[in-house]
Amino acid sequence: MSWFPKPEARIFCAAVNYAAHRDEMGRGESGPNPMLFMRTPFSLVRAGEPLLLPPESERFDYEGELALVIGKPGRRISREAALSHVAGWTPFLDGSIRDWQRHTAQFTPGKNFDSSGSIGPELIPADAFGDYKSHSLTTRLNGEVLQHTAISLMLFDAETLIHYISTFTELREGDIIATGTCGGVGEKRDPQRWMRPGDVVEVEVSGIPVLRNPVVAEV
Repeated sequence: MSWFPKPEARIFCAAVNYAAHRDEMGRGESGPNPMLFMRTPFSLVRAGEPLLLPPESERFDYEGELALVIGKPGRRISREAALSHVAGWTPFLDGSIRDWQRHTAQFTPGKNFDSSGSIGPELIPADAFGDYKSHSLTTRLNGEVLQHTAISLMLFDAETLIHYISTFTELREGDIIATGTCGGVGEKRDPQRWMRPGDVVEVEVSGIPVLRNPVVAEV
């Protein structure tokens, strides 16, 4: 069975954390602090399990990401010490129901439909993964590459995210930080590309087995 976070894990997500995605979304210049939102555990499934397209929307978008998992708890963690708190790294799919995401300025509804995102299939220990900035991130839909980036192009790196989040809350063992997606999301393509029942989406971080999920209609 694939790796999966504990039910009590908190899931912090960085938004518009690559310039290419920021620009395609028309966000303008980034501010001095990272933009964050949270996902519930019920919004995620394991690798291989189906992602659910809800009957309320047809605008189901993909966002491939690299996620880190906290191994050592801490509060007000310095940037210099941040990576010593990381247990490991894993692919993350921040599946997004775009029209519900746009209902207000808050992302919560569109990012938290049940079984709309995924994580795994393996948690690669930090020591084995090495320098996370040396890796790449790729998202494929039905085998077609739709997103690809060097992870080093993050606007707010993992050290900054850990430092910032741990300032307002203690990071606990098992907590997840999804570090954001790059350019190429389906909403901003011409024509737009939405995930449909029968599709297969893959998120690949170099050095980690591929996160792969089918898409089905929720019944």
